[in-house]
Amino acid sequence: MSWEHLQKIAEKYLYWYSISAIGISDILEIIIISVIVYQIIKWVQLTRAWTLFKGVIVLLLFALFAAVFQLNTISWLLSNSLSVGITAAIIIFQPELRRALEQLGRKNLIRNFIFSSGGEYGETNNTMTEKTIVEIVKAAFEMGKVKTGALMVIEQSVALGEYERTGIGVDGILTSQLLINIFEHNTPLHDGAVIIRGNRIVSATCYLPLTDSRELGKELGTRHRAAVGISEVSDSITIVVSEETGAVSLAKDGKLYRNLTREELQEKLDPLKAGVPANTDVFKKWKGLLRNERAEK
Repeated sequence: MSWEHLQKIAEKYLYWYSISAIGISDILEIIIISVIVYQIIKWVQLTRAWTLFKGVIVLLLFALFAAVFQLNTISWLLSNSLSVGITAAIIIFQPELRRALEQLGRKNLIRNFIFSSGGEYGETNNTMTEKTIVEIVKAAFEMGKVKTGALMVIEQSVALGEYERTGIGVDGILTSQLLINIFEHNTPLHDGAVIIRGNRIVSATCYLPLTDSRELGKELGTRHRAAVGISEVSDSITIVVSEETGAVSLAKDGKLYRNLTREELQEKLDPLKAGVPANTDVFKKWKGLLRNERAEK
């Protein structure tokens, strides 16, 4: 064995020996940072911040593209807009940041911070059983027969916690009888929207944002404008029952599909069933759009 080889072995062992040993404080710091990062990611996913965060990622990828291909003007604009972007992000996320800080002052902080797994409002599983979809369709057309106005928002990947907080908590298993009772005239919960998460009604009498779209006709009331408004700021699906005509409509992605039949509504809600991806059948989706799309004429 040559002297050079022995020297390399000695340097290797001396290198590992020179590394500082990991202490208890280092392990504690790693655990604390991991928990904080996990809670931040979970908070982002359970609010509208997740959608905005994906937009920020797109901008960062665009900045990387500009840097790789030496697009100097674009890189200069992006780098000089960073400070403005941080200020804009704080303004955009202001409601979520305020609620996050409010939660820090709660008495059960440690229990919620470490042990909670479903966010502020519990589990966020948004898949539905076929029975739940049948109950929604049944309730919509039963209310349509007697011209009972209704507004039912089905939450998807974008959490609707800020709108849920404007209403009254229900947290009940969804049935057609419960929906009909909620929207019955002269009852405490009939005014406003209900928010549906998975197979449960989580909140009633909720306030929704109204759309500013000029494509909707003047004959449409507040319910239809609220349905389109919530579909513009989230990926939710909203079912509207008109109090004037009893017609059933559906709002999705900023579009309003009016005067649906029972079969058409069932078809549009079928992708929400557990285990069925939203884009399972592209041809069926296009067929439904051509046949069912009755947005404002």
